[in-house]
Amino acid sequence: MFFLVDKIEQATYYTDGLHHPAGHDAVMSLHVFRTCMRSALFTVHAKKAYGEFWDQQTQKRIGRRSWTKEMRIFHDQKVKEAPKPPFTFRLTVVGWIFVLLVVATFGMIGYNAMKPPLPKSALSVAMEAKPAVGDIYFGHFETYKEVGTVAGAKVGFGWFKVEAVEGDTYYLVQSAEMSKTSQPKEGMNRTDFGKERMELHLVEQTSYTIRFKSPDKKTEVYISDKK
Repeated sequence: MFFLVDKIEQATYYTDGLHHPAGHDAVMSLHVFRTCMRSALFTVHAKKAYGEFWDQQTQKRIGRRSWTKEMRIFHDQKVKEAPKPPFTFRLTVVGWIFVLLVVATFGMIGYNAMKPPLPKSALSVAMEAKPAVGDIYFGHFETYKEVGTVAGAKVGFGWFKVEAVEGDTYYLVQSAEMSKTSQPKEGMNRTDFGKERMELHLVEQTSYTIRFKSPDKKTEVYISDKK
């Protein structure tokens, strides 16, 4: 952000009655200024004015260290008499827009943090429930010849039924109809199941997926839906 600093002259006084610190009779003038700082967002006027003495003959500023006691008294008196600024701090149009955007942003953040969460769908609630005997799920299995070797893996898509639960071990059976490729669940058999049970452990469960893995880690079942 860029700032522009201006010296705004408030008044000028010619000091014929003051002695020049250099000892000659050159006329001095006191110029009273007030600093104004501008940016795209705001404008600031300094509360306190200040003065500068100038040599009218040489047109050079007289350093503050060279001021006499009378010059300092005269300076302080005239600075106090300087007109008050029209304002000290004021936002520009762009500044107001920026402030409104900031307020709106923090308001939205606060609202999102305090508003109650959206109710979960029936499917999410069902998927988060602990699998029980009789539950029927849709998904697919992957059986590997060797752990970590994808090549030659056997894959099947279809419905699975929880046949038994013993502690943390789940026994699932596959639908009588399993597909080697992904198919719409509505068109696949969900009532007839095979006899061969798969011994599995639950390794992941969220509102959108359930994952089982066999003790030898060669078979994984990925669940994406529940009947």
